[in-house]
Amino acid sequence: MDDVKTLTQIPAQNLEPNVQPAHLEPANLEAANLGPTKRRIVERLKRADAKVSDLARMLDMTEAGVRQHLDSLADHGLVVSRTGPVEGRGRPPTVWALTDLAEDLFPDRHDDLTVELITAVRTALGDEGLARVIDARGEVQRAAYARAVPKRGALRTRVEALAGIRAEEGYVAEVVDDPDGRGMLLIEHHCPICTAAAACPGLCGSELALFREVLGPQVTVERTQHIIAGDRRCTYRIEPVAKRPATR
Repeated sequence: MDDVKTLTQIPAQNLEPNVQPAHLEPANLEAANLGPTKRRIVERLKRADAKVSDLARMLDMTEAGVRQHLDSLADHGLVVSRTGPVEGRGRPPTVWALTDLAEDLFPDRHDDLTVELITAVRTALGDEGLARVIDARGEVQRAAYARAVPKRGALRTRVEALAGIRAEEGYVAEVVDDPDGRGMLLIEHHCPICTAAAACPGLCGSELALFREVLGPQVTVERTQHIIAGDRRCTYRIEPVAKRPATR
């Protein structure tokens, strides 16, 4: 009897064992269509790496059947074989292990934890205390951004550097020309802290202030689209401050 709990995040349909699909990206893991046997194999490998013979014994299957399922999981980039520790005489055994990609098959409560922490900070310290925490986070970001974004040079180059560090942080950022021809748009197609920002709008305000500080007083930064407000992306219009004509 199998006493392993079922993974709720893995669909129950079967994969055809002989199909050789391309490796799945993490965002597409729910489309893997793992059947119940493959789910049980993944669950067992989550506990510890194992040989085919071990899996066959644990799951009451033939070794050939286990290999067929492992080959299918490997085609999807979810498991990998490697050489295990030597056991007595002879060749070292082959063991199977989950890949980093397979970790996304299991429940992840990072977003829940973040919101719980925000709520706890607000409860314990009040809104002013939460604001101090946000400011402290902003200071850490400010130091990193100051190192990445040149203080001088062409504005486009500086904004491209800002987009670069935002892209590294998962915001899928790019810079395009503003249709009005006066400046440019910093567009972020994804917000990796969206759940936290929805619970704590001060995070978005802190980042807008950070952009303005990093780019300096000779540049205006205006948010024109906001994911939290229901837009598909966050967009910032960035342009140099218009110079006033000299007075006589």
